[in-house]
Amino acid sequence: MFNSFLSTKLVSVVLWFVLFLFNGVSGQTKEVNSSKKPNIIFIMTDDHASQTISAYNDIYKDVAPTPNIDRLAKEGMLFLNTFCTNSICGPSRASILTGKYSHQNGFYKNTGRKPFDGTQETFPKILQREGYNTAVIGKWHLWSEPTGFDYFKYHVLNGEQGVYWDPIYNDNGKEVQEKGYSSNLTGEFALDWLENKRDKSKPFMLMYQFKAPHRPWDPDTKYEDLFEDIKMPYPETFNDDYKTRELTAGKTMMTIEDNLTHEDLKMTPPEGLTPEELAKWIRIGDRGEYISPSDTLTGTALKKWKYQKFIKDYLACVKSVDDNIGNLLKYLDESGLAENTIVVYTSDQGFYLGDHGWFDKRFMYEESLRMPFIVRYPDKIKAGQRNEDINLNIDFAPTILDMAGIKPSTDMQGKSFKSSLLGKKNKDWRKAMYYHYYEYPKWHNVQPHYGIRTNRYKLIHFYYDVDVWELYDLKNDPNELNNIYGNNDSKALIKKLKKKLLELQKDYEDNISVEEMREQTRIGMEKY
Repeated sequence: MFNSFLSTKLVSVVLWFVLFLFNGVSGQTKEVNSSKKPNIIFIMTDDHASQTISAYNDIYKDVAPTPNIDRLAKEGMLFLNTFCTNSICGPSRASILTGKYSHQNGFYKNTGRKPFDGTQETFPKILQREGYNTAVIGKWHLWSEPTGFDYFKYHVLNGEQGVYWDPIYNDNGKEVQEKGYSSNLTGEFALDWLENKRDKSKPFMLMYQFKAPHRPWDPDTKYEDLFEDIKMPYPETFNDDYKTRELTAGKTMMTIEDNLTHEDLKMTPPEGLTPEELAKWIRIGDRGEYISPSDTLTGTALKKWKYQKFIKDYLACVKSVDDNIGNLLKYLDESGLAENTIVVYTSDQGFYLGDHGWFDKRFMYEESLRMPFIVRYPDKIKAGQRNEDINLNIDFAPTILDMAGIKPSTDMQGKSFKSSLLGKKNKDWRKAMYYHYYEYPKWHNVQPHYGIRTNRYKLIHFYYDVDVWELYDLKNDPNELNNIYGNNDSKALIKKLKKKLLELQKDYEDNISVEEMREQTRIGMEKY
C-alpha cells in the first residue's frame, strides 16, 4: 500500500515536471488569466468604410479581401446597422469615449473646436478605476492628453491626424519620432505593450487605433502596386447628378471629379519649388482647381482615372491594417488570451468611396452614417452571428462596461446591447436614431443638419444658410437618390417622423432653436 502511494506521487511529480519543461521551452509562456473579468481590445480605424470589409459582402469583397477582420466576424457577431451620431473624426471619438452626443460632451467638430474635456467620465476612466490596466496606442485626435490610461502613445503631427511615414508620438508625455510605416508601428507598439509593458496581474483594456485609411491614403511601400493590374468596380451612384438634392448634396466640395489634390493622387511636383511653393502645390485641387496627369486625359476618363488611383491607395492602406490585426489575433492565440478577450473592431465613421461621386463623410446618407462594427468574445458570444438592430456609437461605452460587469455612468446617453451580444432578443430596443452634424464650411462645404433614421425611412433637415428638408424611403430607394419630401403622399409620414424627431431631440436634450444650433457651427470658424 505504501509502495503504491509512493508510485502515485512519483508519477504526479514527473508529470508536473514534464509539463513545466514543455511550457518553458514552447517559445512563449502562456499566460494564466485567473480573473473573471474579460480583457478588452478596442480596435478603431479612421474612415474605414464597411464596403471594403469583405465580411460585409460588398463590391470589393473579391478584389480586396480582409481575411483577418473577416475572421473576427466569423468567430463573433457582425453588426449591420451600427450608426454614427456625428460623422466626423474627433466628434465621433468623443462620443465613443463618453457615451454622449456631441452637444453633451462638448466636442462638436474638428475645425474651430475646443480640446476634448478629459475631466468628464469616459469608459477607459471607469475601467481603470475598477482595476483594469488601460492603454491607448495610435490615433487619438482629440487635442488634449488622454485621461483614464496607464499608458498612451499617440500621433501628434498634422493636427493630431498623424502622418503615414516616420510619425511623431506623444509617448506618455514625451515626444518621440519613430521610423517606419504608421500602421505597422501601431501594431508593433500594441504587441509590445501587451507582452512587455502591461501589468499582467490585472485585466487589460487596450484602445488599438490606426491612422489608416484616412486621407491622403499613403500605402506601405510593399503595397504601392498591390492592385496595379486590377480594375476596381464603381459604386452604383458614382455618376449621381444630385437631382432633388441640388442645394445639399449638389453643393459639396468633396467630389472625386473636382476635389482630389496633387497629394491625394500622388502626382510628382515640378522641380525647383521652394518649401512654401511645394506646400501650396500639393493642396491644389482641394478647392476645385483643375488637375490632370496629362493634357489628353479629360472628362469622364479623367474622373475614372482619379477614382482608380484613389480607391487602390485606400484599399492598400486597409491591407496593412488587416495584416496587423492578423498579427494581434495570432498573439492572442499563442498567449492563451483569446478565450477571455473581447475584441471590438470599428471605425470612427463610414466613408464615401466614389458613392455619389464623393470621398469623405459628414452627411447623414448611408455610406457615411454606417460604421463597421464587429465583436468577438469566444467565452460568451456565439460565432457567426449577424445583428440588424439600430446601434449607435454612444452605445459602445455602456456596452463595454456592462460586458465587464461594471455599471455605466449615469450621464451616458447610450444604452448597453450586451443582451444582443449574448444572443438574446431585446424587444424594447430603439426603433429610430438621431443624428446631428455641425462643421461648416470647412472642410467640404457640407451644410449642418440633423435628422432621424428608422428601419425604413430617413428625414433630414439642413439648416445653416438653407432651410431644406429631405425624406428617403430606404426600402424602395436604398441609394437615397430620390428626395420625396415634396410629394403630396408623404405628408402623413412626414408629420409622424417630425413628431418622433422632436421626441428624440428632447430625450437627448438637443431641443434648442435652429439659431442656437447655427451658433455652435459659427464658434471658432470666423476665419473660414
